[in-house]
Amino acid sequence: MTSNADTRTPPTLAGFSVAITAARRAEEFEALLTRRGARVVSAAAISMVPLSDDAGLSEATRALIAEPPDLLIATTGIGFRGWIEAADEWGLADDLLGALGSARIISRGPKATGALRAAGLREEWSPASESSAEVLDHLTADDLDGRRVAVQLHGATDAWDPNPGFLSGLEDRGARIVGVPVYRWEGPSDVDAFDALIDDVAHARVDAVAFTSAPAAASMLLRAGELGVRDRLVRVLETDVTAYSVGPVTSVPLDQAAIPSVAPDRMRLGALARLIGEDLPVRSPDLDVAGHRLGVHAASAVVDGEVREVSATGLAVLRVLASTPGEVVSRQDLLEVLPVAGDDPHAVEVAVARLRTALGVREMIGTVVKRGYRLAVD
Repeated sequence: MTSNADTRTPPTLAGFSVAITAARRAEEFEALLTRRGARVVSAAAISMVPLSDDAGLSEATRALIAEPPDLLIATTGIGFRGWIEAADEWGLADDLLGALGSARIISRGPKATGALRAAGLREEWSPASESSAEVLDHLTADDLDGRRVAVQLHGATDAWDPNPGFLSGLEDRGARIVGVPVYRWEGPSDVDAFDALIDDVAHARVDAVAFTSAPAAASMLLRAGELGVRDRLVRVLETDVTAYSVGPVTSVPLDQAAIPSVAPDRMRLGALARLIGEDLPVRSPDLDVAGHRLGVHAASAVVDGEVREVSATGLAVLRVLASTPGEVVSRQDLLEVLPVAGDDPHAVEVAVARLRTALGVREMIGTVVKRGYRLAVD
């Protein structure tokens, strides 16, 4: 039930634009954000290719049945479920589960744990951080030396691998690795949509971008490089656009590029949406202007909780005024942000007049005779 107080309170993300790159559960994530009032720009950064008919997966499965592992490391829920489903298609599920049931089992996180238990298997340990690095720290040479270890591979190519060194770290401790390639990440199926999203981020037409997997973050940086906008993208993500990730593993490609990112305490989609809803308004707080609340965002303005339709030109002017609230901005400085104004100062007067109309409160923008314009901050 929604209370009267809830209906009077504007959504926390009203007026904010958020880019999402999810390949899986994109609709669910978008719904979580739009419910909070956000405008969502969505394009998958990667595509997941199932490997149920892959010779490598079949070979690994049969090898583990023939010679059961001493240790199983399950890394993702979807990957483990897909493996069992593929084995079932081949008529090997019972044999595979029997072979795995005799092994010690490590689960990287709750989703993998859920998939293991659904298959009738039980993990002996799972890292609190849900990271492969903690798994590696936990396992000693005594655990691994000479042991046959089945590792569910993450699905990323070398360039997108969020845990470089994990397999080699196991091998350094003496493990005999059997890799289980359950799925593979590839580039996006709709490249044009992804390119458009990158352009929106690189030109700060969104307030935030959210990543739900390390390959998605790596894919954006890789594709931006191919488009010749990587430096611009990184610079914008350091300043005007906030990067959010679902957790520390997802943040690895961003960390490697020295891009700051924000992640929730729990690596869950709902926790990420809640974090964005709480954190983004704090980073871009409303201004008190002429007795009203004004929010200035990447693609819109918000007056007293109501999103206003403002043109790109109007937003450019408003952002300059809001960058130094209450201070006078000269006509010449405003002229520089108008796309096709040339040297005509009258263009500034027209742009400001239209902006005042769009905001619905003309008094928000004050005229300072012979000097320029200012926001009438309280």
